[in-house]
Amino acid sequence: MNNINNPQRRRFLGGAALAATVATAGTAVARSALAALPEAPKQSSADTQAPWTPPGVTGAGRPYNPVVTLNGWTLPWRMNNGVKEFHLIAEPVVREMAPGFLVNMWGYNGQSPGPTIEVVEGDRVRIYVTNRLPEHTTIHWHGQRLPNGMDGVGGLNQPQIPTGKTFVYEFEARRPGTFMYHPHADEMTQMAMGMMGFWVTHPKQKHPHISDVQRDYCFLLNAFDVEPGSMTPRVNTMLDFNIWSWNSRVFPAISPLVARLGDRVRVRVGNLTMTNHPVHIHGIEFEVTGTDGGPVPKTARWPEVTTDVAVGQMRQLEFIADEPGDWAMHCHKSHHTMGAMGHDVPTLIGVDHRGLVKPLQRVNPDYMVMGERGMADMGEMEMELPANTFPMMTGTGPYGPIEMGGMFTTLKVRADLKAGDYRDPGWYQQPPQTQSRPVDVPEAAPRAATPSGTPQGTAKKPGAGQGHAHH
Repeated sequence: MNNINNPQRRRFLGGAALAATVATAGTAVARSALAALPEAPKQSSADTQAPWTPPGVTGAGRPYNPVVTLNGWTLPWRMNNGVKEFHLIAEPVVREMAPGFLVNMWGYNGQSPGPTIEVVEGDRVRIYVTNRLPEHTTIHWHGQRLPNGMDGVGGLNQPQIPTGKTFVYEFEARRPGTFMYHPHADEMTQMAMGMMGFWVTHPKQKHPHISDVQRDYCFLLNAFDVEPGSMTPRVNTMLDFNIWSWNSRVFPAISPLVARLGDRVRVRVGNLTMTNHPVHIHGIEFEVTGTDGGPVPKTARWPEVTTDVAVGQMRQLEFIADEPGDWAMHCHKSHHTMGAMGHDVPTLIGVDHRGLVKPLQRVNPDYMVMGERGMADMGEMEMELPANTFPMMTGTGPYGPIEMGGMFTTLKVRADLKAGDYRDPGWYQQPPQTQSRPVDVPEAAPRAATPSGTPQGTAKKPGAGQGHAHH
């Protein structure tokens, strides 16, 4: 059941496993009910996991085309008298945001974001939530139609879930769409620490505004303030985040989106950061086909290459992958495609450092020349950083440094990709004569100036000291 152990994973707040008792709407349930809890599988791998298939169901027998969570996974469920039961554990986790870059977070079932919950319209769902955090929590089911007492706002709709307790939420997935889940208790701290997850409800039958797709991706936009050399985010930060991520991963550690040539692709994006993000895809045009409010009627759509995803919003993008290649996909705010050194670096473009570097290094051995000709040198600079610090620019492509970090990945479209194959196909080989290339152009010789300062060969305007011929 996807129960994966990783020696890198550890609880940074420590302590023995917390005993769980079950409560529903604040009322205690018999301890014998613990035996009836569904399993709470965990996942510590940061790789994109294959779609989950219910036991005994073949791929063709699944009643929907499953989503693939970028650098994430789908939470398994069990059937219990016609109800789909899930078990989420809110707990401290360590997320590998990039190889060698580990961050202390709070999440669910071993990861941040938590696993994607995937159901079908009309399903009766029951979600057990066990709290192993050092403080109380709740879960709000963002965008769902449900009974008021299941909406998850602590103090308003329910008592908060105390440490060591388990609450149960139960409702019907009433409408298809793209949703999220996150706490509504000490929300600033808990979301800044990474507590969030994705929810997808597939249509029960053919819907006039929902197309069949061959690839269906989802991920959350999230951001953290992790000081260089540290591991725990600063939870009081309002604007100056320095780690911009998709599903708590940063480029080049974000998986590519892969598609077979001609596939119809859906990309579901949710934003739980403190600012908006204009998501831009190269090489194709897409339409926004849905929001957390539901599917968008076809008459209300228009072609785009960039769409703004505001705070607390979901956007569902769809396109035909009809151009082969490796296409960039990223947030179009340039600082959001940079790593941890993006702030507090002075602009020194045009400053002549000659004769200054060695004297400065005698005073400060760590001093480096940065930005004299722009910042592109940072893309290949091997400078020593504090332990557990993600570089500002990183990632290498087939032609050298890509000079990106943070919210950036690639859409890889291939003609020879098999249906259901989500593996990285490697770098695209452009056909001959289809790539930009250098050309040899002779340098133009400067023209000599006349005594009056006008370059030779420059025509004077009629009437400027010239007579007119009369015939």
